[in-house]
Formats: sequence, structure tokens, C-alpha cells
Amino acid sequence: MNHKTLGIDFGTSTIKIVKGGEGVVLDEKNVIAIFRKTEILAIGDEAYEMYEKAPANIQVSYPIKNGVIADLSNMHQLMISFLDKIAAGKHKLKGYDYYLAIPTDITEVEKRSYFDAIVSSKLKPNKIKMVEKPVADALGMGLEILDSTGVLIVDFGANTTEISVLSLGGIIFSKLVPIGGNDLDEDIIMHIKRKYNFVIGQKTAESIKKNIGSATYAEGTMTVYGRNTISGLPGELEVNADEINEAITEHLQVIMDNIKVILERTPPEVSADIYKNGVYVTGGSSRLAGLDEFITGATKLKVNFNEQPENTVITGLDAIIGNPKYTKLISEFGDR
Repeated sequence: MNHKTLGIDFGTSTIKIVKGGEGVVLDEKNVIAIFRKTEILAIGDEAYEMYEKAPANIQVSYPIKNGVIADLSNMHQLMISFLDKIAAGKHKLKGYDYYLAIPTDITEVEKRSYFDAIVSSKLKPNKIKMVEKPVADALGMGLEILDSTGVLIVDFGANTTEISVLSLGGIIFSKLVPIGGNDLDEDIIMHIKRKYNFVIGQKTAESIKKNIGSATYAEGTMTVYGRNTISGLPGELEVNADEINEAITEHLQVIMDNIKVILERTPPEVSADIYKNGVYVTGGSSRLAGLDEFITGATKLKVNFNEQPENTVITGLDAIIGNPKYTKLISEFGDR
């Protein structure tokens, strides 16, 4: 195995980096905090702690939105800082090959931005290679995708859901739907604001989703803290699982409708494989309770999950690095 290789999963919520021969060497929030528009104050998990709490002179942001790099300058600075962190600030990562996991359903310009996020005089990469995320997902879930068996993968991420049909190591169809776990959080925020005149933050909404949120009917309550919009004062509120399910159902249904569209376009022989094996669901947001029942109810397919759904892409990249068996799954940016 070539030890001078790095695999990078550019998630909307988190960045994961795997090093050839060493496994995962970085797993942090994809967040950067900039002081007065020029100075990097914090990156990763440290910057995330500042999110929704920073004063006006500190900008805390996610450089990736809807599955693509929205702020190339910040993404570039963030990657240099992360890679310096891996190398203990000594720039020992010069001359490495980089394997980047890239969404399939994006433009060539958007794909190129991932290349630009890595290229710098400090890093001096050797080769920058591209692996399509659905392919990495499938390998990360332990699927043998080089044979002729058709596979349906649904990656439910923070800002997007990528729905893909694969066979013979290639992608037959792939669609990037601009809906993810963050949209469900926003649904919860808006529901509570409309119904109770009560404002909560994104982190609180995410906590609600994880604790009592469900794609199907659920029971339970949770006390949350925020601000009453009428009095303007801090307060607490008890919310129940049933209303949270109601708040997030519309966006979940949109994802199901897109899965059906992909299934309708799938060749019959591949459809037969999918019917026998079911749909493979991954991504950090797939941990939502009741999601399997919701998908089965909409598609009549069984649902297969992974024990670590947020890690399937980086696990797949690790499997590809240095393994000649998977050479056909890789393309180089310089050849495009």
C-alpha cells in the first residue's frame, strides 16, 4: 500500500480524512470561525462550539452547502489548517496523492472546486483523484459493487440526500436532492416558532430530532430552552414527539418521492436485484428513528442500515486507496 495517500470526505457537517496505512486521522466539524473577516480564529470542533453564539465580529460558517463548496476561500483555508494539524504543522504532507469523495449529480465546475480546495504551494499534492460518493458508500457498507448486481444507495446527509443506482462498479442513475437533516432541524424550529411563539437554535432543534424525532408516529416529550418572542425573555417549553413527526413529514415525503422517480427509471433487471436485496440507507441523518418503516411503507422495499452510517464514505475511500482491484472506480482531475 502507498502510505503517501490521503482520502477526504467533504461532508456538509463534518470533514473526515483517512491516511493510507493508518486509517482515519481526522474527524471534525466542517466549520471555520473568522475574526474580522481576515484572521482564522478556530476550525473544526472548536469553531462549532462558537456556532450561534459568536459576536458580530466573528463569522462562523460552513463552507459547504447543499453538497457543494459554497465558499472556496474558507474551504481552502480550512483544508490547509486541517492538513497542517495532521502533519503537526511541519508541512510533511507534500507530494501526497489525494482521493476526494465527490457527489455525482453536480457540475464539472462544482467538482473542480474540490480540486482547488486542495491545491496550494504549501501542500504541493502529487495527484488528485476523484471517487464518486455513492461508490465509496457502497464499499463502506461492505457491498461488492464490481459485479452485475444492481444496488440502490440512499445517503441521507446534513444538507442533501443522494439517491443512486449502481451496477458493475458504475452509476446508472444518481440524483442529489437538496434536503437533509438540517432541513428537518429547520422544520422543527419553524413549527415551534409558529405554534408557540418560541425561538430555539439549530443545536436545540437537532437535539429534539435525535431524542424524540421520528419518521413515523412516536411518543414522548422533551423540555427545551429558548426565547419567548412575545415577552422577549428566556424560557422553557415542553414539546411532544407527535408534533415533531408532523413538522418533518413533508420534507421526508419529498425524499421518498425522489426515490420513487429513480426506481421508475431503473432498468427491469436492476429493479429485480433491488427488490430482492432492498435499499441501502446510509449517512449521518439516517439515524432518525422510524426511517426504515417510513421507507418500507413508501417503496415496499426492505431497508438495510450500517452500524456507522456517517462513516461509510470514508471507510469506502480507505478500501479503495492502494487497492488495484478498484482502479476503475477512480478518475484523476488532471485527466478531465
